[in-house]
Amino acid sequence: MVRPQDLNSERGTGAPAEILAGTVERVTFHNAETGFCVLKVGVRGKRDLVPLVGHAPAIGAGEWITATGHWVSDRAHGLQFKAISLKATPPTGVEGIERYLASGQMRGIGPAMAKAIVTLFGADTFEIIEAEPGRLTEVPGIGKKRAERIVRGWAEQKAVREIMIFLHAHGVGTARAVRIFRTYGHESIAVMTEDPYRLARDIRGIGFRTADAIAMRLGLEKHAPQRLSAGISFALQTAMDEGHCGLPAEQLTALAVKLLEVDAQAVRLAVAGAIRTGEEVIADDLDGQPCLFLKGLHGAERVIAERLLVRAAGAPPWGEIDFAKALPWVEARTGKTLSPSQGEAVRLVLGAKLAVVTGGPGVGKTSTLDSILRILTAKGVRVLLAAPTGRAAKRMSEQTGLEAKTIHRLLEIDPRNGGFTRNAENPLACDLLVIDETSMVDVPLMNALLKAVPEEAALLLVGDVDQLPSVGPGQVLADIIDSGRVPVARLTEVFRQAAESRIVVNAHRINRGEMPEWPRRGDASDFYCVEIEDPDEGVDRLVEVVTRRIPKRFGLDPARDVQVLTPMIRGSLGSRNLNHALQRVLNPDPPAEVERFGWRFAPGDRVMETQNDYDREVFNGDLGRVCGIDAEEGVLRVDFEGRVVEYPFAELDTLVPAFATTIHKSQGSEYPAVVIPVTTQHWTMLARNLLYTGVTRGRSLVVLIGQRKAIAMAVRGTRARARFTKLRAWLEAGAGDLRLG
Repeated sequence: MVRPQDLNSERGTGAPAEILAGTVERVTFHNAETGFCVLKVGVRGKRDLVPLVGHAPAIGAGEWITATGHWVSDRAHGLQFKAISLKATPPTGVEGIERYLASGQMRGIGPAMAKAIVTLFGADTFEIIEAEPGRLTEVPGIGKKRAERIVRGWAEQKAVREIMIFLHAHGVGTARAVRIFRTYGHESIAVMTEDPYRLARDIRGIGFRTADAIAMRLGLEKHAPQRLSAGISFALQTAMDEGHCGLPAEQLTALAVKLLEVDAQAVRLAVAGAIRTGEEVIADDLDGQPCLFLKGLHGAERVIAERLLVRAAGAPPWGEIDFAKALPWVEARTGKTLSPSQGEAVRLVLGAKLAVVTGGPGVGKTSTLDSILRILTAKGVRVLLAAPTGRAAKRMSEQTGLEAKTIHRLLEIDPRNGGFTRNAENPLACDLLVIDETSMVDVPLMNALLKAVPEEAALLLVGDVDQLPSVGPGQVLADIIDSGRVPVARLTEVFRQAAESRIVVNAHRINRGEMPEWPRRGDASDFYCVEIEDPDEGVDRLVEVVTRRIPKRFGLDPARDVQVLTPMIRGSLGSRNLNHALQRVLNPDPPAEVERFGWRFAPGDRVMETQNDYDREVFNGDLGRVCGIDAEEGVLRVDFEGRVVEYPFAELDTLVPAFATTIHKSQGSEYPAVVIPVTTQHWTMLARNLLYTGVTRGRSLVVLIGQRKAIAMAVRGTRARARFTKLRAWLEAGAGDLRLG
């Protein structure tokens, strides 16, 4: 009899480990991220297939496996072999080779192609792939390119297995083996041995703790300078991920002590050493308290301040424009009378080399910008328009009638180094650069942008400073405005037509710290609140509103027109759980699907890229729709605003379903309808600018689903937690005090 406690132990029954060897007949389940697998194995001498559970980086039908482990009795699945270690080798028999090639592990080979290859080469197939790869073109349907792809896939499988053996030996799971190989190639093991902390710096998804675990197993001392230095850098990187450019010294020390599990004095000594070398960490003060900054961010904020101050002190390249004549001229052209604050904004921008135009919804930012651009283009001024996201750039084009690009495309990405080809040596060709949705622009991107603007050109920053700051480090627009060193036009009057929208009215109420107003029962409105008592009932209610009530009443397509925006990723009403719930209803029976990294992807799914991918020219926050799956090639195809991008199955870890997304990720986008859950389970994130940003994403309809108590918490909360940045202080100090080299 197997005791229950034995089933929870790695040693199983406590008896000596057994060895089981056989051929994988079927892969019942395999998680590419964790490596966990459930296999059916053909074992000599046993009539039935043996169920086996274990971990393998990659596994396919036809492979020969040798497993060390124990037999356990599972209540649901009966007797099975629980493998402590699992070693797989490619099969040698013809049938096994065909099953292995057809298993989907190697790009470019499906079942039909696998049969054709094995029919021609038989048991020598693998030897030919390795030693005579050119012969693959003898197989009907295989050309030179496909043959090269098959050979690459075979080499990659071998390399990944070697890396995984090394990782497993040092206590690391299988989640990032492919990315490690693609980052370092055949140098992977050497890199990990020489400096395991490079993994945390270079590879997204491998954090300090994983790299630290490898370092410890390789024999690094707990107080080793290399380890302490890496821990301090990682603590600062964590702060950067939360939007900070630096941290007060004591906060950093406390964070590093917790991370490294050493005493505070050891951390302080390591910090002092890091400051002396000056390679990664810079010491400075912020509002009178000592702070530490990552060197790159510290330098970037300083350069931004210098360039802005120099530009603000200059004259615009188009010379003096008679505003008294320009205003009636443009009003006659557009047929619109500008409000006093709009007129003042036009006057200010026409006379400045650097200016900011800010304001909330319904105050006429679009018509103000249109007026400015009409006047200047009539004077022959060369204008470039850009925004942080594709959707914002598209909306800018539609509103102005001029071409607008994303900032990344405007600066012309250089995928080789992750930078841009447009810079101080190769500046943009313009007399005026206009950036919309500037609240989204973080410090590294603003630094790159300012380097590329010609010295003689003017710069106009447009945005709503009351929205959330950028996802990346800094609060560039707020710091520029708060410094008082740059001309700022604030649009304040809400236009009468806009004031008829409850979305606009309630957005301004929220921004003033007032509760939104609900429509009376039966009244037509574009703003509603569905009240719930308990957050746990919110998921079913939200799915019902999105999939049934909104389509029935407003005729909107729930999969295309309705976007769920939530304060958090985690929790029952977080984006992760809501995506699973909405996907089950909105795309229940797709023609094809692929499961990777805990998500199911299928044609028709709305998806979002979560990282800047310079090779594919897709960036953090870009929304697309899955338009195809090619199982034979092992790729998923996503349509991003008319541009189809391919993702190999192994690289789907940066893609997530986007039926629901966080409010932070929605910045710069606008949707026909948004549904926002607001409950007390989100209390750590509830802030006025968060709710304000979410509400202002809705163009025709906003529905809050939540508790009045939680909505009140958000409205009463002023800004989200303050960010530690130096930009405002340097702007306030003035150009003479920066003393830049």
